[in-house]
Amino acid sequence: MQSYWMQMTDDHATLELRDVPQPEPGPQQVLVRLHAASLNRGEFIAGHGLHGKSGSAKAVGMEGAGEVVKLGPGVSSFKPGDRVMGRCPGAFSEYALMDLRETMAMPANLSWEEAASVPLTFLVVYDMLVLQGRLAADEWLLINGVSSGVGVAALQAAKALGAKVIGTSGSADKLARLKPLGLDVGLCTRSADFYDAVMQATGDKGVNLVVNTVGGSVFAEGVRCMAFQGRHATIGYVDGVLKAEIDLEALHAKRLTLFGVSNKQRTPEQRAQAVPGFVADMVPALAAGTIRPLVDRVFSFDQLAAAKAHMEANQHLGKIVLAISGERQAAF
Repeated sequence: MQSYWMQMTDDHATLELRDVPQPEPGPQQVLVRLHAASLNRGEFIAGHGLHGKSGSAKAVGMEGAGEVVKLGPGVSSFKPGDRVMGRCPGAFSEYALMDLRETMAMPANLSWEEAASVPLTFLVVYDMLVLQGRLAADEWLLINGVSSGVGVAALQAAKALGAKVIGTSGSADKLARLKPLGLDVGLCTRSADFYDAVMQATGDKGVNLVVNTVGGSVFAEGVRCMAFQGRHATIGYVDGVLKAEIDLEALHAKRLTLFGVSNKQRTPEQRAQAVPGFVADMVPALAAGTIRPLVDRVFSFDQLAAAKAHMEANQHLGKIVLAISGERQAAF
């Protein structure tokens, strides 16, 4: 089968399409013939360490959707032909293995491309908004970088929870396109200059939860915008700024909570813990169409480099997806 791998050096990563053996499912695993897989910025950033040390190579891709073709020992909850979505290593491949604990039945109303945009991104959002963020109806959420894949998913999930959302983006056009998804206040800026507008929108109370997909350049401003007992989630740092000052007086007086959202050091057991809650709380909204993954653009399987370049150009709104052709895939 064909599979994309990433060769790591100290400061960059090189993509390579390889012919590799088709994997065999082990205990509590399913083999999936993938139809689509979506891109996530963190997996291509060398500093994130998601693909090993310098000089190493690893299959790339982290979430996808497809058909079950083979079951590992102990698997009885799925059968060949079932349409599934899930987090899986090596998702930019014709076939990949999914851990049974992270394999979810696809809602019938979703396309392959939409379903491939769900497993990692929306589980991260569920962790951020529900499990750690404790976002409630009528609370205010501020999303820095609302037009990113995670940002759009957070907007949609927050509206499903009944929250009010403020989003920042450097593109007025993107903010306008997010209005139909429920964006309450759009702030066109890439700078740390949104405090006054946030306080005006919230009646000088501040926001209950901040989702920072941008990084250190807006961290301090986000903390300034937090309400009493507010929470702040750090999910990315596309600005490359890894250090930021913390206002200890505000942290102390307002009883603030600061937390990170990453799967980098989590065990498979820890990653799987959130899946049952996500299936119960969020998948029904996906099945009902209350939440609909926003796909910016679909690239063919041989265009992964172009898809990566499109993502790094920061012109997309929502998720970028790789469509995986079935022409070379073996019949079972």
